Amino acid sequence: MNAAPAEVWTHPVATDPVMGSIGFLNEVMGRYPDAISFAPGAPAPRFIDAFDHERHIRRYLDHLTHERGMSDVAARRSLYEYGPSRGLISDLIASALARDHRIEVPPRAVVVTVGAQEAIFLALRALADTGDHIAVAHPCFPGVLGAARMLGLTVVPIDVTGSGPDLRLLDDACGRAESAGVRLRVCYAAPDYANPSGIRMPLSARRDLLGLAHERGFVVLEDNAYGFTVDDADEFPPLKALDERTSVVHVGTFAKIGVPGLRVGFAVADQPVRGGELLGDHLAALKSMVTVNTSPLAQAVVGGLLLQHGVSLRALGREKGAFYRRNLRLLLAELDARMPRAPGTSWEHPAGGFFVRVKLPVAADAALLERSAGDFGVLWTPMSGFHLDAEGDRVMRLSCSYLDDEQIRSGVARLAALVREVA
Repeated sequence: MNAAPAEVWTHPVATDPVMGSIGFLNEVMGRYPDAISFAPGAPAPRFIDAFDHERHIRRYLDHLTHERGMSDVAARRSLYEYGPSRGLISDLIASALARDHRIEVPPRAVVVTVGAQEAIFLALRALADTGDHIAVAHPCFPGVLGAARMLGLTVVPIDVTGSGPDLRLLDDACGRAESAGVRLRVCYAAPDYANPSGIRMPLSARRDLLGLAHERGFVVLEDNAYGFTVDDADEFPPLKALDERTSVVHVGTFAKIGVPGLRVGFAVADQPVRGGELLGDHLAALKSMVTVNTSPLAQAVVGGLLLQHGVSLRALGREKGAFYRRNLRLLLAELDARMPRAPGTSWEHPAGGFFVRVKLPVAADAALLERSAGDFGVLWTPMSGFHLDAEGDRVMRLSCSYLDDEQIRSGVARLAALVREVA
Protein backbone atom coordinates (compact mmCIF):
# COMPACT_ATOMS: atom_id res chain seq x y z
CA MET A 1 0.00 0.00 0.00
CA ASN A 2 1.37 3.37 -0.99
CA ALA A 3 1.73 5.88 1.80
CA ALA A 4 0.03 9.19 1.45
CA PRO A 5 2.47 11.88 0.31
CA ALA A 6 3.77 14.07 3.09
CA GLU A 7 2.33 17.54 3.19
CA VAL A 8 4.76 20.37 2.60
CA TRP A 9 4.86 23.67 4.44
CA THR A 10 3.92 26.77 2.48
CA HIS A 11 4.14 30.39 3.46
CA PRO A 12 0.86 31.69 4.95
CA VAL A 13 0.68 34.38 2.28
CA ALA A 14 -0.04 31.66 -0.31
CA THR A 15 -3.47 31.07 1.25
CA ASP A 16 -4.28 34.72 1.87
CA PRO A 17 -7.74 35.33 0.35
CA VAL A 18 -6.49 38.29 -1.70
CA MET A 19 -4.19 35.93 -3.62
CA GLY A 20 -7.14 34.06 -5.07
CA SER A 21 -9.35 37.01 -5.92
CA ILE A 22 -8.40 37.24 -9.61
CA GLY A 23 -8.24 33.50 -10.20
CA PHE A 24 -11.62 33.04 -8.51
CA LEU A 25 -13.33 35.28 -11.06
CA ASN A 26 -11.68 33.48 -13.97
CA GLU A 27 -12.87 30.17 -12.55
CA VAL A 28 -16.47 31.39 -12.18
CA MET A 29 -16.48 32.82 -15.70
CA GLY A 30 -15.25 29.47 -17.00
CA ARG A 31 -18.16 27.65 -15.37
CA TYR A 32 -20.77 30.10 -16.71
CA PRO A 33 -19.59 30.88 -20.25
CA ASP A 34 -23.05 32.02 -21.37
CA ALA A 35 -23.52 34.54 -18.57
CA ILE A 36 -23.14 38.23 -19.35
CA SER A 37 -20.04 39.29 -17.49
CA PHE A 38 -19.46 42.70 -15.95
CA ALA A 39 -16.44 41.18 -14.18
CA PRO A 40 -13.35 41.59 -16.37
CA GLY A 41 -11.58 44.93 -16.64
CA ALA A 42 -10.39 43.81 -20.07
CA PRO A 43 -10.47 45.40 -23.52
CA ALA A 44 -13.56 44.89 -25.64
CA PRO A 45 -13.32 41.80 -27.88
CA ARG A 46 -13.84 44.01 -30.95
CA PHE A 47 -10.37 45.47 -30.43
CA ILE A 48 -8.76 42.07 -29.92
CA ASP A 49 -10.48 40.22 -32.77
CA ALA A 50 -9.03 42.64 -35.34
CA PHE A 51 -5.54 42.67 -33.83
CA ASP A 52 -2.75 41.83 -36.30
CA HIS A 53 0.37 41.09 -34.28
CA GLU A 54 2.43 40.06 -37.31
CA ARG A 55 1.96 43.47 -38.94
CA HIS A 56 3.15 45.21 -35.78
CA ILE A 57 6.21 42.95 -35.52
CA ARG A 58 7.12 43.75 -39.14
CA ARG A 59 6.78 47.45 -38.38
CA TYR A 60 9.12 47.17 -35.43
CA LEU A 61 11.66 45.15 -37.44
CA ASP A 62 11.62 47.90 -40.08
CA HIS A 63 12.34 50.39 -37.31
CA LEU A 64 15.33 48.33 -36.13
CA THR A 65 16.83 48.03 -39.61
CA HIS A 66 16.07 51.47 -41.06
CA GLU A 67 16.28 53.72 -38.00
CA ARG A 68 18.68 51.87 -35.72
CA GLY A 69 20.88 50.52 -38.47
CA MET A 70 20.68 46.85 -37.48
CA SER A 71 21.07 44.13 -40.09
CA ASP A 72 18.02 42.02 -40.93
CA VAL A 73 19.61 39.00 -39.25
CA ALA A 74 20.47 40.91 -36.06
CA ALA A 75 17.04 42.51 -35.89
CA ARG A 76 15.20 39.22 -36.20
CA ARG A 77 17.56 37.48 -33.81
CA SER A 78 16.93 40.14 -31.16
CA LEU A 79 13.29 39.02 -30.99
CA TYR A 80 14.13 35.36 -30.37
CA GLU A 81 16.94 35.63 -27.85
CA TYR A 82 17.06 36.70 -24.23
CA GLY A 83 16.73 40.43 -24.15
CA PRO A 84 18.02 43.04 -21.72
CA SER A 85 16.19 43.12 -18.39
CA ARG A 86 15.48 46.81 -18.90
CA GLY A 87 13.66 46.06 -22.16
CA LEU A 88 13.95 46.68 -25.89
CA ILE A 89 11.44 49.51 -26.26
CA SER A 90 12.36 51.76 -23.34
CA ASP A 91 13.39 54.49 -25.78
CA LEU A 92 10.03 54.42 -27.58
CA ILE A 93 8.11 54.59 -24.31
CA ALA A 94 10.27 57.48 -23.09
CA SER A 95 9.64 59.33 -26.37
CA ALA A 96 5.89 58.73 -26.09
CA LEU A 97 5.77 60.06 -22.52
CA ALA A 98 7.69 63.17 -23.56
CA ARG A 99 5.41 63.76 -26.57
CA ASP A 100 2.14 63.14 -24.73
CA HIS A 101 2.77 64.55 -21.27
CA ARG A 102 6.13 66.35 -21.36
CA ILE A 103 7.50 63.70 -18.99
CA GLU A 104 11.19 64.04 -19.80
CA VAL A 105 13.18 61.02 -18.59
CA PRO A 106 16.12 59.15 -20.11
CA PRO A 107 15.34 55.73 -21.62
CA ARG A 108 17.40 54.05 -18.89
CA ALA A 109 14.78 55.25 -16.38
CA VAL A 110 12.12 53.16 -18.17
CA VAL A 111 11.93 49.44 -17.34
CA VAL A 112 9.65 47.28 -19.50
CA THR A 113 7.89 44.74 -17.29
CA VAL A 114 5.63 41.71 -17.48
CA GLY A 115 2.48 43.75 -17.07
CA ALA A 116 1.92 46.55 -14.59
CA GLN A 117 1.77 43.97 -11.81
CA GLU A 118 5.48 43.21 -12.10
CA ALA A 119 6.26 46.93 -12.20
CA ILE A 120 4.37 47.40 -8.93
CA PHE A 121 6.09 44.41 -7.33
CA LEU A 122 9.57 45.55 -8.35
CA ALA A 123 8.98 49.12 -7.21
CA LEU A 124 7.74 47.99 -3.80
CA ARG A 125 10.69 45.62 -3.40
CA ALA A 126 13.21 48.30 -4.32
CA LEU A 127 11.70 51.06 -2.21
CA ALA A 128 10.62 49.29 0.99
CA ASP A 129 12.11 46.75 3.36
CA THR A 130 10.30 44.03 5.31
CA GLY A 131 8.27 45.72 8.06
CA ASP A 132 8.16 49.11 6.35
CA HIS A 133 4.80 50.76 5.81
CA ILE A 134 3.18 51.56 2.49
CA ALA A 135 0.00 53.60 2.15
CA VAL A 136 -2.70 52.73 -0.36
CA ALA A 137 -5.66 54.77 -1.50
CA HIS A 138 -8.48 52.67 -0.09
CA PRO A 139 -10.28 50.69 -1.51
CA CYS A 140 -7.33 49.40 -3.50
CA PHE A 141 -6.52 47.21 -6.48
CA PRO A 142 -5.86 43.71 -5.00
CA GLY A 143 -2.65 43.31 -6.98
CA VAL A 144 -1.02 45.96 -4.81
CA LEU A 145 -2.29 44.41 -1.59
CA GLY A 146 -1.06 40.97 -2.64
CA ALA A 147 2.36 42.24 -3.69
CA ALA A 148 2.80 44.06 -0.38
CA ARG A 149 1.89 40.97 1.62
CA MET A 150 4.27 38.81 -0.39
CA LEU A 151 7.05 41.27 0.47
CA GLY A 152 6.21 41.49 4.17
CA LEU A 153 5.18 45.16 4.03
CA THR A 154 2.60 46.71 6.34
CA VAL A 155 -0.28 48.16 4.33
CA VAL A 156 -1.87 51.31 5.71
CA PRO A 157 -5.29 52.09 4.15
CA ILE A 158 -5.96 55.77 3.41
CA ASP A 159 -9.64 56.36 2.81
CA VAL A 160 -10.48 58.33 -0.31
CA THR A 161 -12.59 61.43 -0.55
CA GLY A 162 -14.05 62.87 -3.75
CA SER A 163 -10.58 64.28 -4.44
CA GLY A 164 -8.54 61.12 -3.91
CA PRO A 165 -6.66 59.86 -0.85
CA ASP A 166 -7.34 61.91 2.28
CA LEU A 167 -4.05 63.74 2.75
CA ARG A 168 -4.74 64.51 6.40
CA LEU A 169 -5.01 60.78 7.08
CA LEU A 170 -1.89 60.15 5.01
CA ASP A 171 0.08 62.73 6.98
CA ASP A 172 -1.12 61.16 10.22
CA ALA A 173 -0.03 57.74 8.98
CA CYS A 174 3.47 59.08 8.30
CA GLY A 175 3.63 60.44 11.83
CA ARG A 176 2.46 57.17 13.39
CA ALA A 177 5.06 55.22 11.42
CA GLU A 178 7.85 57.53 12.58
CA SER A 179 6.67 57.25 16.20
CA ALA A 180 6.84 53.46 15.87
CA GLY A 181 10.40 53.64 14.58
CA VAL A 182 9.59 52.67 10.99
CA ARG A 183 9.11 54.58 7.75
CA LEU A 184 6.18 55.00 5.44
CA ARG A 185 8.08 54.49 2.20
CA VAL A 186 5.47 54.45 -0.56
CA CYS A 187 1.97 55.72 -1.27
CA TYR A 188 0.12 53.92 -4.05
CA ALA A 189 -2.43 56.05 -5.91
CA ALA A 190 -4.21 56.05 -9.28
CA PRO A 191 -5.15 59.68 -9.99
CA ASP A 192 -7.28 59.02 -13.07
CA TYR A 193 -10.41 56.93 -12.41
CA ALA A 194 -8.87 54.50 -9.97
CA ASN A 195 -9.79 50.82 -9.87
CA PRO A 196 -12.18 50.37 -8.13
CA SER A 197 -13.26 53.78 -6.78
CA GLY A 198 -13.50 55.58 -10.12
CA ILE A 199 -12.25 58.77 -8.42
CA ARG A 200 -10.27 61.36 -10.33
CA MET A 201 -7.95 63.67 -8.44
CA PRO A 202 -8.26 67.41 -9.16
CA LEU A 203 -5.11 69.26 -10.14
CA SER A 204 -4.84 70.92 -6.72
CA ALA A 205 -5.03 67.54 -4.96
CA ARG A 206 -2.30 66.17 -7.22
CA ARG A 207 -0.01 69.04 -6.31
CA ASP A 208 -0.83 68.68 -2.62
CA LEU A 209 0.00 64.95 -2.67
CA LEU A 210 3.38 65.66 -4.28
CA GLY A 211 4.05 68.36 -1.71
CA LEU A 212 3.33 65.97 1.14
CA ALA A 213 5.51 63.29 -0.47
CA HIS A 214 8.43 65.71 -0.55
CA GLU A 215 7.81 66.89 3.01
CA ARG A 216 7.46 63.39 4.46
CA GLY A 217 10.00 61.66 2.25
CA PHE A 218 7.88 58.95 0.65
CA VAL A 219 7.60 57.96 -3.01
CA VAL A 220 4.26 58.08 -4.84
CA LEU A 221 3.64 54.93 -6.89
CA GLU A 222 1.36 56.21 -9.65
CA ASP A 223 -0.81 53.68 -11.49
CA ASN A 224 -1.90 55.13 -14.83
CA ALA A 225 -3.81 52.15 -16.26
CA TYR A 226 -6.97 54.16 -17.01
CA GLY A 227 -5.50 57.54 -17.85
CA PHE A 228 -6.18 56.96 -21.55
CA THR A 229 -9.95 57.06 -20.94
CA VAL A 230 -9.78 60.82 -20.29
CA ASP A 231 -10.22 63.42 -23.01
CA ASP A 232 -8.69 66.37 -21.13
CA ALA A 233 -5.28 65.06 -20.05
CA ASP A 234 -3.69 68.48 -20.55
CA GLU A 235 -5.89 69.87 -17.78
CA PHE A 236 -5.23 66.90 -15.48
CA PRO A 237 -1.66 65.76 -16.21
CA PRO A 238 -0.28 62.58 -14.65
CA LEU A 239 1.47 62.99 -11.32
CA LYS A 240 4.77 62.25 -13.04
CA ALA A 241 4.28 65.25 -15.34
CA LEU A 242 4.02 67.46 -12.22
CA ASP A 243 6.93 65.79 -10.46
CA GLU A 244 9.66 68.37 -9.93
CA ARG A 245 11.52 66.46 -7.18
CA THR A 246 11.51 62.88 -8.55
CA SER A 247 8.89 61.88 -5.98
CA VAL A 248 6.89 59.69 -8.41
CA VAL A 249 7.43 56.24 -9.89
CA HIS A 250 4.99 56.05 -12.79
CA VAL A 251 3.51 52.67 -13.78
CA GLY A 252 1.80 52.08 -17.12
CA THR A 253 0.45 49.15 -19.08
CA PHE A 254 -0.43 48.19 -22.64
CA ALA A 255 -3.10 45.76 -21.43
CA LYS A 256 -5.96 48.22 -21.87
CA ILE A 257 -4.81 50.19 -24.92
CA GLY A 258 -3.22 47.17 -26.59
CA VAL A 259 -3.79 43.49 -25.85
CA PRO A 260 -3.66 42.05 -22.31
CA GLY A 261 -2.21 38.76 -23.58
CA LEU A 262 1.01 40.57 -24.48
CA ARG A 263 1.67 41.16 -20.75
CA VAL A 264 3.70 44.33 -21.33
CA GLY A 265 3.83 47.14 -18.79
CA PHE A 266 6.47 49.60 -17.69
CA ALA A 267 7.84 51.59 -14.77
CA VAL A 268 9.31 55.07 -15.04
CA ALA A 269 11.87 55.41 -12.24
CA ASP A 270 14.29 58.32 -12.66
CA GLN A 271 15.08 58.75 -8.96
CA PRO A 272 18.85 59.08 -8.31
CA VAL A 273 20.43 56.42 -6.13
CA ARG A 274 23.97 55.78 -4.98
CA GLY A 275 26.87 55.65 -7.40
CA GLY A 276 25.20 57.84 -10.01
CA GLU A 277 22.66 55.17 -10.87
CA LEU A 278 18.91 55.61 -11.27
CA LEU A 279 16.16 53.68 -9.55
CA GLY A 280 15.39 52.21 -12.98
CA ASP A 281 18.82 50.54 -12.95
CA HIS A 282 17.93 48.84 -9.67
CA LEU A 283 14.49 47.77 -10.90
CA ALA A 284 16.16 46.18 -13.94
CA ALA A 285 18.59 44.32 -11.67
CA LEU A 286 15.73 43.01 -9.54
CA LYS A 287 13.77 42.02 -12.63
CA SER A 288 16.69 39.91 -13.85
CA MET A 289 16.11 37.68 -10.81
CA VAL A 290 12.31 37.54 -11.19
CA THR A 291 11.40 37.20 -14.87
CA VAL A 292 14.85 37.74 -16.48
CA ASN A 293 13.34 39.85 -19.26
CA THR A 294 9.99 40.73 -20.80
CA SER A 295 9.23 38.74 -23.95
CA PRO A 296 11.05 40.44 -26.86
CA LEU A 297 8.34 39.26 -29.23
CA ALA A 298 5.66 40.90 -27.10
CA GLN A 299 7.73 44.07 -26.90
CA ALA A 300 8.09 44.06 -30.68
CA VAL A 301 4.31 44.00 -31.06
CA VAL A 302 3.98 46.94 -28.67
CA GLY A 303 6.82 48.75 -30.40
CA GLY A 304 5.08 48.35 -33.75
CA LEU A 305 1.83 49.61 -32.23
CA LEU A 306 3.55 52.73 -30.90
CA LEU A 307 5.30 53.39 -34.20
CA GLN A 308 2.00 53.01 -36.08
CA HIS A 309 0.50 55.70 -33.84
CA GLY A 310 3.31 58.21 -34.10
CA VAL A 311 5.05 57.00 -30.91
CA SER A 312 2.15 58.36 -28.84
CA LEU A 313 0.32 56.58 -26.04
CA ARG A 314 -2.41 59.17 -26.34
CA ALA A 315 -2.96 58.45 -30.04
CA LEU A 316 -2.83 54.70 -29.41
CA GLY A 317 -5.58 54.93 -26.81
CA ARG A 318 -7.78 57.57 -28.43
CA GLU A 319 -10.29 55.30 -30.21
CA LYS A 320 -10.54 52.92 -27.29
CA GLY A 321 -10.90 55.74 -24.78
CA ALA A 322 -13.86 57.18 -26.70
CA PHE A 323 -15.47 53.73 -26.88
CA TYR A 324 -15.13 53.13 -23.13
CA ARG A 325 -16.48 56.58 -22.25
CA ARG A 326 -19.53 55.81 -24.38
CA ASN A 327 -19.93 52.38 -22.75
CA LEU A 328 -19.70 53.93 -19.30
CA ARG A 329 -22.41 56.48 -20.11
CA LEU A 330 -24.66 53.68 -21.36
CA LEU A 331 -24.06 51.53 -18.26
CA LEU A 332 -24.89 54.44 -15.95
CA ALA A 333 -28.02 55.32 -17.96
CA GLU A 334 -29.23 51.72 -17.79
CA LEU A 335 -28.58 51.53 -14.05
CA ASP A 336 -30.49 54.78 -13.51
CA ALA A 337 -33.40 53.54 -15.61
CA ARG A 338 -33.68 49.90 -14.53
CA MET A 339 -32.17 49.25 -11.10
CA PRO A 340 -34.59 49.15 -8.18
CA ARG A 341 -33.94 51.87 -5.63
CA ALA A 342 -34.43 49.68 -2.59
CA PRO A 343 -33.11 50.93 0.75
CA GLY A 344 -29.39 50.31 0.92
CA THR A 345 -28.99 50.16 -2.87
CA SER A 346 -26.99 52.88 -4.62
CA TRP A 347 -24.35 53.36 -7.28
CA GLU A 348 -21.75 55.94 -8.17
CA HIS A 349 -21.43 58.00 -11.35
CA PRO A 350 -17.74 58.17 -12.35
CA ALA A 351 -16.87 60.23 -15.42
CA GLY A 352 -14.24 57.82 -16.76
CA GLY A 353 -12.45 54.54 -16.30
CA PHE A 354 -13.97 51.08 -16.58
CA PHE A 355 -15.86 50.60 -13.33
CA VAL A 356 -19.02 51.41 -11.40
CA ARG A 357 -19.52 50.33 -7.79
CA VAL A 358 -23.01 49.28 -6.70
CA LYS A 359 -23.88 49.05 -3.00
CA LEU A 360 -26.40 46.44 -1.91
CA PRO A 361 -28.39 45.85 1.27
CA VAL A 362 -27.13 42.23 1.29
CA ALA A 363 -23.73 40.58 1.16
CA ALA A 364 -22.19 40.78 -2.32
CA ASP A 365 -20.19 37.60 -1.75
CA ALA A 366 -19.28 34.39 -3.54
CA ALA A 367 -22.65 32.81 -2.70
CA LEU A 368 -24.57 35.70 -4.25
CA LEU A 369 -22.30 35.66 -7.29
CA GLU A 370 -22.98 31.95 -7.82
CA ARG A 371 -26.71 32.61 -7.59
CA SER A 372 -26.41 35.59 -9.91
CA ALA A 373 -24.54 33.53 -12.50
CA GLY A 374 -26.60 30.38 -12.23
CA ASP A 375 -30.13 31.80 -11.87
CA PHE A 376 -29.86 35.18 -13.59
CA GLY A 377 -27.02 34.74 -16.07
CA VAL A 378 -24.98 37.77 -15.03
CA LEU A 379 -21.52 38.08 -13.45
CA TRP A 380 -19.81 40.88 -11.53
CA THR A 381 -16.90 41.33 -9.15
CA PRO A 382 -17.28 41.09 -5.34
CA MET A 383 -15.49 43.98 -3.67
CA SER A 384 -14.27 42.37 -0.45
CA GLY A 385 -10.85 41.67 -1.99
CA PHE A 386 -10.35 45.39 -2.62
CA HIS A 387 -10.87 46.33 1.02
CA LEU A 388 -8.87 45.92 4.20
CA ASP A 389 -12.05 46.23 6.26
CA ALA A 390 -15.66 45.12 5.95
CA GLU A 391 -16.79 48.14 3.91
CA GLY A 392 -16.65 46.17 0.67
CA ASP A 393 -18.73 43.22 1.83
CA ARG A 394 -21.93 44.64 0.34
CA VAL A 395 -20.47 46.18 -2.80
CA MET A 396 -20.18 44.80 -6.32
CA ARG A 397 -18.05 46.21 -9.13
CA LEU A 398 -19.37 46.41 -12.68
CA SER A 399 -17.03 46.83 -15.64
CA CYS A 400 -18.26 48.57 -18.78
CA SER A 401 -15.31 47.65 -21.00
CA TYR A 402 -15.93 44.08 -22.14
CA LEU A 403 -19.51 44.28 -23.41
CA ASP A 404 -21.41 45.70 -26.37
CA ASP A 405 -24.55 47.83 -26.12
CA GLU A 406 -27.04 44.97 -26.13
CA GLN A 407 -25.06 43.02 -23.55
CA ILE A 408 -24.93 46.05 -21.26
CA ARG A 409 -28.70 46.55 -21.55
CA SER A 410 -29.51 42.86 -21.04
CA GLY A 411 -26.94 42.52 -18.27
CA VAL A 412 -28.36 45.42 -16.27
CA ALA A 413 -31.87 44.02 -16.72
CA ARG A 414 -30.70 40.68 -15.30
CA LEU A 415 -28.87 42.41 -12.49
CA ALA A 416 -31.98 44.43 -11.65
CA ALA A 417 -33.98 41.21 -11.43
CA LEU A 418 -31.43 39.79 -8.99
CA VAL A 419 -31.49 42.91 -6.82
CA ARG A 420 -35.32 42.97 -6.76
CA GLU A 421 -35.30 39.43 -5.45
CA VAL A 422 -32.64 39.82 -2.75
CA ALA A 423 -33.00 43.46 -1.63
